Amino acid sequence: MNIVTPKRFTIDEYHRLIELEFLQESDRIELIRGELIQMVAKGTPHTFCTTRLCRQLDRLLGDRAVVRCQEPIILPSDSEPEPDVAIARGNETDYLPHHPYPEDIFLVIEISDSTLDYDQTKKLEIYAEAGISNYWIVNLNLRQLERYSQPYQNAQGEFNYLSKQISLPHQSVAIPGFEDVLLDLSRIFPTVVGA
Repeated sequence: MNIVTPKRFTIDEYHRLIELEFLQESDRIELIRGELIQMVAKGTPHTFCTTRLCRQLDRLLGDRAVVRCQEPIILPSDSEPEPDVAIARGNETDYLPHHPYPEDIFLVIEISDSTLDYDQTKKLEIYAEAGISNYWIVNLNLRQLERYSQPYQNAQGEFNYLSKQISLPHQSVAIPGFEDVLLDLSRIFPTVVGA
């Protein structure tokens, strides 16, 4: 019996496709578990929230960390996702030779509306499997922040987080790795028009 399987790419092969200009930045592709995944176009609430969040984190953290907005990170599962925000140790020049690895990362954030289910399942699993200690989802649909921590693997071999906390737009939360720094969530959620 002949079984058809998709071609999976390693991170090195993926980078080669980019070098050969087979993939363009405008293609909006990310590598997830060796598969090329087309990223969804971002609506205005998503774009607004990303811009505000990156600006707030830059102001709050200054030179204490690198705030990367919609830039790749490298995970061991042949994955190179482009989270909406990643906070990494060191400074920008540390990531000239390579994108941040899991051990470099304090926090990964996805901003979700149309991709919410994907971010709560597939993305959550690959971040937990990579040992990303803190994963946040800015849930634009419910206007809340979902904060995941303590990655683990269950008896069935599936990856998840032991802890999930919900924070609302009127609250402030500490940034992992920088517990002395509070992020005011009212500054990142778009105001509801007509409310």
